Amino acid sequence: MLARPTTARRAFGVVPLQVLPHLSSLQVPTRPYSVAPSPAPEASIVRAEGGLTFLELNRASAKNALSVSLVDSLRQLVEEVRFDGSTRALILRSAVPGAFCAGADLKERKAMSQLDVARFLYNLRRLLGELQDLPVPTVAAVDGPALGGGLELALACDFRVAGSSVTKLGLPETRLAIIPGAGGTQRLSRLIGTSRAKDLIFRAKVMDAHEALQLGIVNYVSDQGQSASDKAEEVVREMLQAGPLALRAAKVAIDVGVEADLESGLDVERLAYQTILQTEDRLEGLRAFAEKRKPVYQGR
Repeated sequence: MLARPTTARRAFGVVPLQVLPHLSSLQVPTRPYSVAPSPAPEASIVRAEGGLTFLELNRASAKNALSVSLVDSLRQLVEEVRFDGSTRALILRSAVPGAFCAGADLKERKAMSQLDVARFLYNLRRLLGELQDLPVPTVAAVDGPALGGGLELALACDFRVAGSSVTKLGLPETRLAIIPGAGGTQRLSRLIGTSRAKDLIFRAKVMDAHEALQLGIVNYVSDQGQSASDKAEEVVREMLQAGPLALRAAKVAIDVGVEADLESGLDVERLAYQTILQTEDRLEGLRAFAEKRKPVYQGR
């Protein structure tokens, strides 16, 4: 039987049609609930003006100790920087006050099998190699302890700036009956010489910022009251006045040439020089010099 025109049928009965317009104004009570906030990423990229990029460590719960997930995140971000087309210089820093990187996460390591450890070290070495091979200047801003893998991470950068109050930098692995396993024995030896590197590694020496500066492990120490990040940015801003393609060519010439004999190194320099001869930036540099003005480089 059809319903009368003045009513509408629902599953539980009949409602007069004249009541329906008023139903939309009723508020249906809902059960309150909360959504857990998403955890902050363990590493992130922060962009600044002029082509400066910050790569930030943010694993506060473990003083930025290098876990499997943090290493994976850093590798993805380094790859992003490599291909973003806008980064002219990179500063690696910590977003955790009083910490840079405590090294490998030994608590996580205890639960790893030998295969897990081998995979972790493989990925960590690849991360440091990819960081070292970035075609732009890289600076580690060390505003807290940098021990073991933390110092190895900093050594993969072109430069290191330490905060004046930093008191713990070193490769103390031999005290744990192991050795630096992510390039520390090699990068430190090439930086300060084999004899000094052996001395520091054999004794598991932990230094302060000023000792590291004297040995040539860090390039700059911040002033009192100034963070390493601020000092690093001050240094980088000077670099950013140069032509970005020239910086890339100079980095290639130095990094590749230093591993070769002098004549081969000179050939590398010549080839790197030729890559920038026909660039717009080089012509802009010549025009700006003649016109006595500041050049405006476009990276082309």
